[in-house]
Amino acid sequence: MKCINLSLHGAEKRVQVCQRRTAASYPVSQHPPVDGHPSVPQARGSIKMEASSSGSTISSVTGGKAKAHQPEGREDLQVNQLETQIWIKPDIQKTDVDFSEILNAIQEIAKDVNIFFDELEGVNSPSKDDDSLLHHGNLTSTSDDASRLEVVGEEVPDKNKTNGLYFRDGKCRIDYILVYRKSNPQTEKREVFERNIRAEGLQMEKESSLTNSDIIFVKLHAPWEVLGKYAELMNVRMPFRPFNPFNAGAPCILVRCCFLNGHFIEINGRSRRSRIEKQISRFRGWLPRKPMKLDKETLPDLEENDCYTAPFSQQRIHHFIIHNKDTFFNNATRSRIVHHILQRVKYEEGKNKIGLNRLLSNGSYEAAFPLHEGSYRSKNSIKTHGAENHRHLLYECWASWGVWYKYQPLDLVRRYFGEKIGLYFAWLGWYTGMLFPAAFIGLFVFLYGVTTLNHCQVSKEVCQATDIIMCPICDKYCPFMRLSDSCIYAKVTHLFDNGATVFFAVFMAVWATVFLEFWKRRRAVIAYDWDLIDWEEEEEEIRPQFEAKYSKKERMNPISGKPEPYQAFADKCSRLIVSASGIFFMICVVIAAVFGIVIYRVVTVSTFAAFKWALIRNNSQVATTGTAVCINFCIIMLLNVLYEKVALFLTNLEQPRTESEWENSFTLKMFLFQFVNLNSSTFYIAFFLGRFTGHPGAYLRLINRWRLEECHPSGCLIDLCMQMGIIMVLKQTWNNFMELGYPLIQNWWTRRKLRQEYGTQGKTSFPQWEKDYNLQPMNAYGLFDEYLEMILQFGFTTIFVAAFPLAPLLALLNNIIEIRLDAYKFVTQWRRPLASRAKDIGIWYGILEGIGILSVITNAFVIAVTSDFIPRLVYAYKYGPCAGQGEAGQKCMVGYVNASLSVFLVSDFENRSEPTSNGSEFSGSPLKYCRYRDYRDPPDSPVPYGYTLQFWHVLAARLAFIIVFEHLVFCIKHLISYLIPDLPKDLRDRMRREKYLIQEMMYEAELERLQKERKERKKNGKSYHNEWP
Repeated sequence: MKCINLSLHGAEKRVQVCQRRTAASYPVSQHPPVDGHPSVPQARGSIKMEASSSGSTISSVTGGKAKAHQPEGREDLQVNQLETQIWIKPDIQKTDVDFSEILNAIQEIAKDVNIFFDELEGVNSPSKDDDSLLHHGNLTSTSDDASRLEVVGEEVPDKNKTNGLYFRDGKCRIDYILVYRKSNPQTEKREVFERNIRAEGLQMEKESSLTNSDIIFVKLHAPWEVLGKYAELMNVRMPFRPFNPFNAGAPCILVRCCFLNGHFIEINGRSRRSRIEKQISRFRGWLPRKPMKLDKETLPDLEENDCYTAPFSQQRIHHFIIHNKDTFFNNATRSRIVHHILQRVKYEEGKNKIGLNRLLSNGSYEAAFPLHEGSYRSKNSIKTHGAENHRHLLYECWASWGVWYKYQPLDLVRRYFGEKIGLYFAWLGWYTGMLFPAAFIGLFVFLYGVTTLNHCQVSKEVCQATDIIMCPICDKYCPFMRLSDSCIYAKVTHLFDNGATVFFAVFMAVWATVFLEFWKRRRAVIAYDWDLIDWEEEEEEIRPQFEAKYSKKERMNPISGKPEPYQAFADKCSRLIVSASGIFFMICVVIAAVFGIVIYRVVTVSTFAAFKWALIRNNSQVATTGTAVCINFCIIMLLNVLYEKVALFLTNLEQPRTESEWENSFTLKMFLFQFVNLNSSTFYIAFFLGRFTGHPGAYLRLINRWRLEECHPSGCLIDLCMQMGIIMVLKQTWNNFMELGYPLIQNWWTRRKLRQEYGTQGKTSFPQWEKDYNLQPMNAYGLFDEYLEMILQFGFTTIFVAAFPLAPLLALLNNIIEIRLDAYKFVTQWRRPLASRAKDIGIWYGILEGIGILSVITNAFVIAVTSDFIPRLVYAYKYGPCAGQGEAGQKCMVGYVNASLSVFLVSDFENRSEPTSNGSEFSGSPLKYCRYRDYRDPPDSPVPYGYTLQFWHVLAARLAFIIVFEHLVFCIKHLISYLIPDLPKDLRDRMRREKYLIQEMMYEAELERLQKERKERKKNGKSYHNEWP
């Protein structure tokens, strides 16, 4: 007989279903509870149904009903996960199973689950399981009342009454701080504004600064009534009461892998593990489990309690999980609500005299910010004493260098800083994670070049070519040189220009598409988890500058129906034309700077060639390239400062209507300026250096004076690698210093002055608002600088990656540091920014897509034009020893170096380019011939120095490669974009199910309320009833 066991984890219930071998049916037997059954910890995994919160456990079942054992001092429950499984005994051969009895047993268990869920009335929401199809709503915090860092249902500790986070009474938490100076003349505007603030229901206290009596801090607190009113107006989604799925209809038992009659069941065949499997299992037990994940057992506040959420409604307030009204709305939500109120309070009579932003811009208030939640340091260990506050937790588990290899606590970042900043770090983490395969493949390409270095026929021929004399690379002072002197550069070139280069270029083009497509999917999951799917940005206010400029002309707003300032179409076009002209002029400035660098390279190569130091004289071209790159970097950084001022001027000249329009316009200008500034010299080296120099005896010159620079005998790729490597390393180092070093120095100087005035105890005695005021405000452009730095790095990583395969590795190493630097800056050096909301990364996604398209084109040209991949391929199949045999190995490259060099008669040199040396040091007599890189006829041919047939073959192959490469890669990119849906299927199912379950919860909650009211009416003898709200 074949038996199947059904078990209910947590309820410790096991049901055995036996297969019928004859017409007689065996009864379903119920096994007694199994003692010591391990409980599964609350975590993400393959659990298919669970109900949990923080606190107690369901430890046993008596009479089929789960008993909740609640620890002392805890008001909430923690329930072990429920899991229904089906096992098939392995010692019985597979035969047909009567699944009707299985379903009967499952339904029997479901009855007990109904009782089990009845015990969970009023408990926090169940945990989410990513793998199940029964997903319990959005991944949103149930509010900070679910956090052990914010006490639920208890009084505020005494230490919080004096740490600067509360009013003087120690009960009203400070939600927002305004700062102004008493000497400021805008007194009347502030008084009207503050009077209207009180009229809105906000509570207010004022404190003088301990360091400057002229500075006044205005502390604002939003009471429950105000928070509830505006939370409903702002459609703030809050945690709903937990849902019992078994009360909504037929039992829904979710287990693994097998779908049967609407029920998911798991059939696990138990088999004896082999000795090897046991050894592997024992070895895995010694290893740390998931070392990159933060320890959520010792730090439970890292993971939010997951539940259904719904827009807050005061009429249905009894449906929401409210343990304590003071902590129902978390601190970030409270400050966001207060900021929303401040943006709509008038300070003068007039329809446009409204909002905090205008008061900040006209100087009525000096600063406005929410408070940090206390100090980020603690004398005690976080693992033994726990975190003091969320800021301390973020510092220890996110901004500390000791956790550089850990995943980011994105839910906590979002809870503390808001969705907009959380999305930035989510994108940065995703980009960094996607760099791992790119860096690995790039390192593999580089190591492939290292391992095949001694087998490269081209490098061998260059190193052995002691009898080939190359023509001078500059006028007069550059000497003749043996080709073998370029041995080192030929080997270095092979490290980056080898047989794997084309594969890596295709891979990176596909990688960029995969990165963007999967980011869209990741963003969709984050938007769902953070309740951003249905969030729409509010109608933005008009910028004060726009309003002041066009206040005389008005029209009706089609959305709000209210009159607003209007900019005429002709005025807007004229401003855009002027702005576009300014952009074009600045691009010309960049080109002029590149032209200056080119002249520097042309002039200094001769200077270095005549240098008295042999090291520099023998490496004049490398010295020229290195110094030119460093000078170019300095010019780039200086022009960036100029570009920012010009971009600000042009953007303000356009007079954008709203802040988002202003931000998008400024972003486009700054990106265009900095992208051209950063990459213009790289484009010159990649596609123009050595391409239009002419040939010995007929060199092309700038202004008929300076001979254009030639490539090194081993090629121009080494110059491109040096340009990219130096610029990338220097720029990332400089950016990291400016991001963290500058705020650190400023804050250190402020603390130094405070210590001089108030001693060492002054800093610790300051209230929190004083400490935060002394921190640096967040950049005026928000996250613009952070995004711009990473987008430019993404361009460097993808656009010329065929020439520098180590670029993804350098980007990866930088980003690992960048994440912790940015985290440290946000947590310790900056004032707490307002918790803003955003659905995506905005205009930056379109810029990333544009860079991805440009990278395909540039890499095609780098491979075809800059590298020697195509000439080597043409030689192997057409001119080499294997011509016509269809082979292209190293043996087919014999003689390639000699075939790629042309012969020049030394007596044909122009007077101004004739070298001072006659080359007698090589053979004892003046040289008659020298060689140069090109495909030209010898001087004794009918057409001296004309192009050979091999040149045209190489040119045709290059053009063909560019066309084939671009079309192939673009087809692959579009195919990948088509095959990868923007929304994961499981997420689509979760969203549908959430809508259904929220409706069911609403109906059931209303039914329960009406039933209670009916019982009360019967009890009190009343016959009337309330209407349905």
